[in-house]
Amino acid sequence: MSRAKVPVIHRLGPLGSPARLTVAGFAAADLLGTLLLTLPFASESGTWTDVVTALFTATSALCVTGLVLVDTSDYWSPFGEAVVLGLIQIGGLGIMTAASLLGLLVARRMGLRMQLIAQAETKTLQLGETRRVVLGVVTMSLVIELATAAVLTANRLATTRESFGSAVYFGVFYAISAYNNAGFALHDDSLIRYATDAWIIVPIAAAFILGGLGFPVVYEVIRAVRIRWRGARRPGWSLHTKVTVFAYLGLTVTGVALVTAVEWSNPHTLGPLSLAGKLLTGAFHGVTPRTAGFSSIDMGAAHPTTLLGTDILMFIGGGSASTAGGIKVTTFALLAFVIHTEIRGQPTVHVMGRRLAAATQRQAVTVALLSVAAVVAATMLLLWLTRLPLDAVLFEVVSAFGTVGLSTGITADLPVTGHLLLTAMMFIGRVGPTTLASALALREYERCYELPEERPIVG
Repeated sequence: MSRAKVPVIHRLGPLGSPARLTVAGFAAADLLGTLLLTLPFASESGTWTDVVTALFTATSALCVTGLVLVDTSDYWSPFGEAVVLGLIQIGGLGIMTAASLLGLLVARRMGLRMQLIAQAETKTLQLGETRRVVLGVVTMSLVIELATAAVLTANRLATTRESFGSAVYFGVFYAISAYNNAGFALHDDSLIRYATDAWIIVPIAAAFILGGLGFPVVYEVIRAVRIRWRGARRPGWSLHTKVTVFAYLGLTVTGVALVTAVEWSNPHTLGPLSLAGKLLTGAFHGVTPRTAGFSSIDMGAAHPTTLLGTDILMFIGGGSASTAGGIKVTTFALLAFVIHTEIRGQPTVHVMGRRLAAATQRQAVTVALLSVAAVVAATMLLLWLTRLPLDAVLFEVVSAFGTVGLSTGITADLPVTGHLLLTAMMFIGRVGPTTLASALALREYERCYELPEERPIVG
């Protein structure tokens, strides 16, 4: 076999597959978290926790999803809650760091010309600066979490009679859960009791939006602001940042408008709230499918139109190299550009002043279609295992795959096989899209020949 036909990934050594290492690392952390949560002192009752509940909770925390079988504050002891927070932080930081470093690794395996192109295009992922990327991810995460915790703690001290320690724990818990898009809450109604409290809702929303945009985007925007502040000419954004920001904003506006309009008169959701409360709650639920998972309305009482629209938003998810899940807004946006180009009959795809590589188009199509296949297969299986309606089952499956955590309230009532199925979907959804895209990029090779071209009938 000639060297040109050997996939690059096979030349990285016996442990050289970054996708394989990422999956193995998450699996090991998941196993450790499960073992810790089964211990008697991890529960308030002091009894052993069954393996399925511990596995489901550990996976939900590590994959920053937020679906639960038991109430977090009532069932788990302080040790158990500490394990959950630790898994959330590992899952959020781990996937961001892995995604950013995989981007560097992909760029390094290219030729010199492609490396220079990648360096000029990504800007934030500079070649040879792996340590700086890791430190940047950790620093940005801790700063945002500390700022969010400070605001929430101050509000708690000002509005309740809780002790300082309880207020700090409240702020830290929700700051970590929000920034990492985990959706874990200290109450069984998520954030419904705080639906109209802007001092809680807004900081939490800001934290999960920043976490969901992704480190490369936030870093590049901050750097551009610094340069502009010093009086220098602001550098242009990379294609990735442009696509992420504009697609994120577009989907956010769509989600906010959809939820607010459909649920405006629903007596079980936005109906009883004041005008300001409706606008705040509608806006919050327009961005939470990005994939934060916090809920300030009862999703089980939401209109089917809202559920379907939320399904779509959860499936798309947030930005690449972020704490959010889904197929990512960049994948969705690039597919939209491909469709637009095909409709116009143009030979190549142009996106915001750049030509989109054919390999990138194939990767986007592959990630999207495999994700659709996984959701459809899991939904059909769960429908077969239960007698629940399609809209509720689909919502739960998409929420698990997108690592969102929103629920219509059926999760705890599912059979054990249903819990294991959702556990698998959370794990696949968390490590799947990123590792799949990176694996495809690393396995790229050039053919020594091409077969004769023929066009089958399409459509």
